[in-house]
Amino acid sequence: MKHWLAPLLIALTLGPMQTPVWAQDTPAPDSDAPQAEADDGFSLIERGAEMLLRGLIEEVEPGLRDMEGALREMEPALRDLAAMMGDLKNYQAPEKLPNGDIIIRRKPDLPPVRPEVLPEGETEL
Repeated sequence: MKHWLAPLLIALTLGPMQTPVWAQDTPAPDSDAPQAEADDGFSLIERGAEMLLRGLIEEVEPGLRDMEGALREMEPALRDLAAMMGDLKNYQAPEKLPNGDIIIRRKPDLPPVRPEVLPEGETEL
């Protein structure tokens, strides 16, 4: 009797180890519910952010178009100003005076700029 009991115990012990293990196809309802709610929450946040950004773009777009036109009109004057100032490294940081004026001073160690003399002998200010 001992001869057949040993193989039976070995078979019963090692038998379950030889069968394939099957994964659970559908998640348990309790474990998936928080994940599904989180996914819905993220998708709602994404949709809300998208709606917010689209609204902002629609609001700002006419102003940007107007600004584009204004900058096109100002372009020649801005180019002249940039040519007149030269390199910005030659100037100190802007200062705001108590009366509201903003001044930009040249650095003191640079040679002074000679104003252009017009043909009539006048200096343009």
